[in-house]
Amino acid sequence: MPDDIEAMARRVRIAARALARAGLVHAYGHCSARLDAAAFLVCPPVPMGLTKVGAPCDRVEIAAPLPGHILGEVRLHQQIYARRPEAGGVVRFMGPNMMALAALGRVPRARHGFGCYFEPGIGLWDDPQLVRDDAKATGAIDAMGPGRAVLMRGNGAVVWGESLEAATVLAWYLEDMCRIELVALQTGLSDLAPVIPGPEAEARATRAGRIIERMWDHLTAGDPELDRA
Repeated sequence: MPDDIEAMARRVRIAARALARAGLVHAYGHCSARLDAAAFLVCPPVPMGLTKVGAPCDRVEIAAPLPGHILGEVRLHQQIYARRPEAGGVVRFMGPNMMALAALGRVPRARHGFGCYFEPGIGLWDDPQLVRDDAKATGAIDAMGPGRAVLMRGNGAVVWGESLEAATVLAWYLEDMCRIELVALQTGLSDLAPVIPGPEAEARATRAGRIIERMWDHLTAGDPELDRA
């Protein structure tokens, strides 16, 4: 494997284990990083926390039929990379707060700083079935709209970022955003609690000060492949 592709594979493996340590995935979930305009690397098809050092990651073509040995919902990644040339990483995850909110058929609103990174909002795919055909993948990413994330009712969420590091951090942000929304619902304050309006949210969603990098460092601390990444 060429050195640059192996370096990308290390990033994918590091992200997979980080998402597991953060409790955002369990037996299910996957992440990927774009290689170029035509293909991306997806993590091994194992529980992400069990991703071994040096395990091979699969190359997947963006515009080709999904190979039979690749997890079916990787179609969601294909749809995002095809539509968003700026997307460099995708995470499919199942954090507990997000799963609870998605099961209610609700999406979180920007009520705190982390939520501001999802302006102009989060989509909802109102279908609890697994996304294992191209029609469902197309529908789910249609439901994402112009934003960075979509919740799938009873079935987790997908986020994208300009890099795999950013997508991993945004998955953590979305889980915390859902935690805040559930608190608002549980206290009966969801209709009264303030929402950060669009212009203020856009201003708050800064990338300065190593915002993404610091959370990435936090999530990946102690990973066995960090010293070689």
